[in-house]
Amino acid sequence: MTIRIEVNGRARDVTSEGDTPLLYVLRDELALNGAKYGCGLGQCGACTVLVGDEAVFSCVTPLSMVAGTRITTLEGLGSAREPGRVQRAFIAEQAAQCGFCIPGMIVRAEALLRAHPHPDEKQVREALHPHLCRCGTHMRILRAVMKAART
Repeated sequence: MTIRIEVNGRARDVTSEGDTPLLYVLRDELALNGAKYGCGLGQCGACTVLVGDEAVFSCVTPLSMVAGTRITTLEGLGSAREPGRVQRAFIAEQAAQCGFCIPGMIVRAEALLRAHPHPDEKQVREALHPHLCRCGTHMRILRAVMKAART
């Protein structure tokens, strides 16, 4: 069975079963490795992607639920040569330490800024609450999101 999804602006036909987690399809079938496997339970946020403009945990989202939708991964927000606004802010604030949680944080920050272009600190904290950074760079991450909101 083939399921069509749009990933980073490109229509893709994938052959995974409908109950396959979107994360596995992105990483294994489409070679998009920005979203990370963290907990597999939707509790850490490392696997976050955008479905439409909504941040979702791709490790617990079945492929069948996103058929025909617009999916954006970290790779769709910018590149090493041309990083997106949130990526630039994370670089400027040196918000990454180990970097494992950062793709999910950047994607969720992008979702927040699409919905609320000028959030206050409380809104940023609430938006990033589902994410876990074991390195403790939360303050730099917060500064990076606030910087991105100003650009």
